[in-house]
Amino acid sequence: MAERTVFIIGLGLIGGSIALAIRKEHDVKMIGFDVNEHQVKMALSLGVIDEEASTMEEGASQADLIVLATPVARTTGILQQLAKLPLKADAIVTDVGSTKKEIMEEAQFLEEKGITFIGGHPMAGSHKSGVEAARAHLFENAFYILTPSKELTVKPIIQLQNWLKGTKAKFIEMTPDQHDRLVGAISHFPHIVAASLVHQVAKIESEDPMVSRLAAGGFRDITRIASGSPIMWRDILLHNKDSLLQLLETWEREMEFVKQVIEEEDEEKILQYFHEAKVFRDGLPIHKKGAIPSFYDLYVDVPDHPGVISDVTRILANEKISITNIRILETREDIMGVLRLSFRSEEDREQAKRVLQAEMYETYLM
Repeated sequence: MAERTVFIIGLGLIGGSIALAIRKEHDVKMIGFDVNEHQVKMALSLGVIDEEASTMEEGASQADLIVLATPVARTTGILQQLAKLPLKADAIVTDVGSTKKEIMEEAQFLEEKGITFIGGHPMAGSHKSGVEAARAHLFENAFYILTPSKELTVKPIIQLQNWLKGTKAKFIEMTPDQHDRLVGAISHFPHIVAASLVHQVAKIESEDPMVSRLAAGGFRDITRIASGSPIMWRDILLHNKDSLLQLLETWEREMEFVKQVIEEEDEEKILQYFHEAKVFRDGLPIHKKGAIPSFYDLYVDVPDHPGVISDVTRILANEKISITNIRILETREDIMGVLRLSFRSEEDREQAKRVLQAEMYETYLM
């Protein structure tokens, strides 16, 4: 059987991780293309790809699978370019964008040429970026949404899932509209809310600078997602405009209700409001990967003693457990301090919890 070829356009975290996952299960030639030459060189040195395509046409013309791992705004332009290139008749083209309706509409140019396009969205990520952060297991147990066109037969969908089986993701099929509505609600809209909360505090700070000091704790934590790429979120909001406008209208009505019950001092309705939210939130699946990357945090009580932080990191380093972030939440003379350690996965956090407790450190989750 002739060697098969995979062409990855966009050699960042997602594109690199998909390339590594495919390599786990398939003997392929992996070709990469990226406008950032540093990412290309890094991908070659790490063995993520076998060779670089000097042009998009060079890589696409020989590929059995083409993966567009680029920002949404860039993906639509690439689809237009691919529609003009001589691709293999049985090639499959897919993407990883977090919005699907506009991309699927653009992909019709490919389908008119007889080229199969299947929209994709692996719902996992990392707080790191770049191909150097790529991991074959990044998508393990994550939902991987596919949005095939209505006319597509089941065969190419199965073929794509076989290509991607090394991700160990859970594949779900949706329509583009359904995808954009649901992902808008659980990912895109929360980012708007987080950014709005930050703006609100920033405006208060102009009147009272003390607010920043108070916001350094819990407020900073609950608005973490506001630290995402402004360019990426600009593109996502514009490409998922219809869903987000509907969500904003619903949110306005929700806030009007909250405003009303506060004005009326309706204790029962206020209590019920928070009770219903708590019940629904507590019933959500835990230890699952969703649209927003999870934060695998572990809190550690540490005594007020020189060298305690280096002792914690030494214990973890000896067990080859990587920390993605470390933060001192509280440390005052003569009292226990608290470290918040962040990890890449649930498995790393559980292993860290075990080894630290074995060394008599008190650890807990929140």
